[in-house]
Order: sequence, then C-alpha cells, then structure tokens
Amino acid sequence: MLLAIVFSCKSAKTIGNGEANFKLSTRQLIKENAKQAANFRTLQARLKITYTQKGKSQTHTVSFRAKKDEVLWISATFSVIRALVTPEKVSFYNKLDKTYFDGDYKYLSDLLGTELDFEKVQNLLLGETIYNMTSGDYKATVDEESYIVQPKKQRELFEIFFLLNPSNFKVKSQQISQPKEYRHLQIDYLSYQDVEKQIIPERIKVIAVEASEEMLVELEMKNVSLNEELRFPFKIPSGFKAIEL
Repeated sequence: MLLAIVFSCKSAKTIGNGEANFKLSTRQLIKENAKQAANFRTLQARLKITYTQKGKSQTHTVSFRAKKDEVLWISATFSVIRALVTPEKVSFYNKLDKTYFDGDYKYLSDLLGTELDFEKVQNLLLGETIYNMTSGDYKATVDEESYIVQPKKQRELFEIFFLLNPSNFKVKSQQISQPKEYRHLQIDYLSYQDVEKQIIPERIKVIAVEASEEMLVELEMKNVSLNEELRFPFKIPSGFKAIEL
C-alpha cells in the first residue's frame, strides 16, 4: 500500500561495477545520468515489500505493473489490497478492513515526509532522481567512490543530495533533509538489473525519519518484463469506508 505511494519471466542480470570514471564535469555527469534512464512502454514485475516500523516488520509480495508516465498499479494476493497511482490521484482499497482511499498525494507525502507527485514516485521506483537535474543549477564533487551532486544553492527549507555511481552513472542514493522539521528521506539503490538492455532497480531501501521515529521499506523487484500488453483493473468495492486523513 505504501507504494501506491512496482508474468512471463525474462532473464535478468544483476549489474556489477565496471570501470569508474571520475573525470566528468557536472554537465557531462548529468547528461550521462539522463542517458541511462530506462526507456519502456510498460513494465510488469513481482515486488517483494518489507516494511519495518517500531521494531515490527511485515513482508508481502505483490504484482506490480506500470505504464510509463501514466499509471502505477499494485495488487496483493486475491486482490485483497489493490492500488492505483496516476498523475491525478492516489487510490487504494483494503478488503481486510473494508476501507479505501481516493484522493491526492498528501497521503504519500505525509507518509515519507516530503512532497510527492506522480513523477517523483515513478522516479523513486525506477532509480531516477526525484528532482530533475537537467532543469536546475547543480554542482558535483567526488567522495568515497561516488559523485555527489547537489544544488549550488540549497533550498532554505530542505537540502538535496544525489549520489551517482561513477561506473554506470545510475543513482546510488538520493537524500532529502528538512533539518528544521527533523525529517530525512534516504533512498538507496543496492543493486540494478539488466532487463532487455534497460537498467532497472533490483533492490531498493527507503528510510524515512521524523524526529525519533524511523520507517524502513525494502523493495526487491523480480521477474521483470517490459513492453507487454497490460491491464490495470481497479474498482473500489461498494460499501467500503473512506479513510479520513
């Protein structure tokens, strides 16, 4: 439900580290990162989600489908929980307690402690930077075998950092901090996989901290296939109670 917030099996190969290149300018680095963006029409996968908060963990495996730039869809076993995310809204229902949500992105934004929209959620799942680096003024430095890219002038209310792999220029980690609010969101890409010559995240770790509370979400994307004809069925059952935020 968090990611409302990705079956025919294709062979996928985990991408290892190649030769590092630390000689790129900031402009070249951002350009190389943009070249690596996954290019597909539709994506289908099995998504393993482990959610940990206050010392308690839950693990679920769901079906995940995406139509790039249009819709993200997840469905748990027997459609007990189903979610649909579009550029306009976030919707999900839970048959276990007969509740549903059908509204804007405030739910997801509050959950992760930073303002989200469809593009940001999609980028999070696909290993792209939440904020488009090509439309801002950024600088890059090198530290601990990563490029660190950040705005030349950080915003007053929050700070942004992107760590890029010097071998394939994909995102290793992206971090958004709101010091005054004691909030921190960190998204680590632990591994990527090659699916039909597209670089797709394989394992993602999301850490959201607010004051002394920490939420951890670990994602593992398996059995990924691209560009198949997919359906995105979604209908809130009658008689369900709306979740009030």
